[in-house]
Formats: sequence, C-alpha cells, structure tokens
Amino acid sequence: MTDKKTLSIREAQLLVDTWIKEHGVRYFNELTNMAILTEEVGEVARIMARRYGEQSEKETDKNKDLGDEIADVLFVLICIANQTGINLEEALMNNLNKKTNRDKDRHRNNKKLES
Repeated sequence: MTDKKTLSIREAQLLVDTWIKEHGVRYFNELTNMAILTEEVGEVARIMARRYGEQSEKETDKNKDLGDEIADVLFVLICIANQTGINLEEALMNNLNKKTNRDKDRHRNNKKLES
C-alpha cells in the first residue's frame, strides 16, 4: 500500500482518510468507532497483561503482534479524529504544552519515581 517511511501525524490522518474512502466505503459512526477503539485497546491490554504482566500467556496469544495491535488502536483513533474534525498534530502539541505547564516540577518532586 505504501512504502515504509516516516509519516507525520497529518500525513497519517490523510492516509487513513484515503484508505477509508477507497476500501472502507465510509467511516463507521462515532459511537461504533468508540466501541471498536475499546475492543482494540482490550486486545493491547490482553497482550500486555500476559506478556509483561503476571498472567500466563496462552499458546494462542504467543504469536500476537503487539505493534500490529497498537497500530489498530492508532487507526481507530485517527478515524475518530478525522470524522470529528480534529487535527491531531495541533491537539497533541496543545496537550503537551498543557502537561508541561501543569506538571513541569510535579514528577521531578515525586519521591515514588526516584530510583
């Protein structure tokens, strides 16, 4: 579909939009996409709990690709952003600025995070 390269967030949004229009017929409605997002996050959680957490990993889960599951989450997030008119690059930068202003010293002063 595309050469392996680095994508900006904006390019990813355009790529997903093109894919939806060419292969997906149309976007699922926002509530359906929210349910799909929850399902995809659950698949990531299952791998994390079994592979990196304390649960044992089932044989059927050992070949699951964490990167692919995270990409599924990202795909649905991008769909939701696209259909609600959100520029993810702008939203992420605004969010990082908010976190920087709010938490600039908070984590440095957290004794729980000292090694």
